[in-house]
Amino acid sequence: MGRLTGGDPSLLRRINSAVVLHALRAADFATLTEITRVTGLSRPTVEGVVEGLSEAGLVVETDADEGGARRQGRPARKFRFRAEAGHLLGLEIGAHRVAAVLSDLDGKILGTAAKDVSETAPADERLERLRGAVADLLRRAGVSRGSLRAVGVGSPGIVEADGSVRLSTALPGWTGLPLGERLRRSFKCPVLVENDANAAAVAEHWKGAATESDDVVFVLAGLSPGAGSLIGGRLHRGYGGAAGEIGALHLLGREVTPETLLSTTDEPLHPLDEQAVAKVFAHAREGDERARAAVDRFIRRLVHDVGALVLALDPELVVVGGWAAGLDDVLEPLHRELTRYCLRPPRVTLSLLGEAAVATGALRLALDHVDEELFAVEGTVTQRHQ
Repeated sequence: MGRLTGGDPSLLRRINSAVVLHALRAADFATLTEITRVTGLSRPTVEGVVEGLSEAGLVVETDADEGGARRQGRPARKFRFRAEAGHLLGLEIGAHRVAAVLSDLDGKILGTAAKDVSETAPADERLERLRGAVADLLRRAGVSRGSLRAVGVGSPGIVEADGSVRLSTALPGWTGLPLGERLRRSFKCPVLVENDANAAAVAEHWKGAATESDDVVFVLAGLSPGAGSLIGGRLHRGYGGAAGEIGALHLLGREVTPETLLSTTDEPLHPLDEQAVAKVFAHAREGDERARAAVDRFIRRLVHDVGALVLALDPELVVVGGWAAGLDDVLEPLHRELTRYCLRPPRVTLSLLGEAAVATGALRLALDHVDEELFAVEGTVTQRHQ
């Protein structure tokens, strides 16, 4: 990259635009005098920048009441960030459902949609259900597809930088699927694909149980648990995007697969699906001893997997999500075992976002991407998964 100097007028304009846009976005509205005071820029510079942002459709003059007593004379002009200048989508692709959430450029939720899908559905059918959910959502919200500025996607599996799924055992036909490429055919904006547990971790940090913690492990607890981790507030993906794949830890032991853990007979549980597992948990709640023993084994497995990740990362907080978050007494044994093995055990809590976590996190990833574009001060923006 060429050497940038203070005499580069285009660079100075980009910096000043980013500074003013930040100030306007942080307030409901502001006058030119207020923007000048907050940013430290000169009045003529602020006027020029606001005019340019208005021409770009990102800022608009507003007649909002400042909340104070009316002053005599001509009222000061007020401006606000046009959050409605574009829209964002967060998408979840799961075993039993697909979901979408729509927001403006401030991340304000404008609507949601979800459709059930069979866990045995092939990839084409699952993607078609997702497109249907998106179409329904945009139609109800009155938002055109051309208004979308970025789309985030949360998917099971190990996700490559280009949005391809390198490995996924959760969905039929998902391993090797060029998911990002397939979805980009439906949108004229950047599409960012992320592992579902990673997306959920981002969501809990944004709007859920981890808003006050920057070192977090989120456990997406299902038949094969996965985890997403934030270190210093930043998502940790690992060298190949496989960080947090704790579901593979059973390979280090013998006969500790979900089929054997959740069996209430002397044979592995078959078929191993969430409907069959739900029956085991229901029988356990009714007092069936063999079912209760199966649930206890499953929880111990979960504790073992989470404990390994906690020992490696030393997080402040562990958030438990996924359908296993609804199990009775899942937090107490997890906290007890972490206290037993960790020098400084983390706090343990349940997800506040529930089944909305993955789509919400995908939306946040889309918002982060757009923020990088809006507030970039260099000529190009490094884009991931595009």
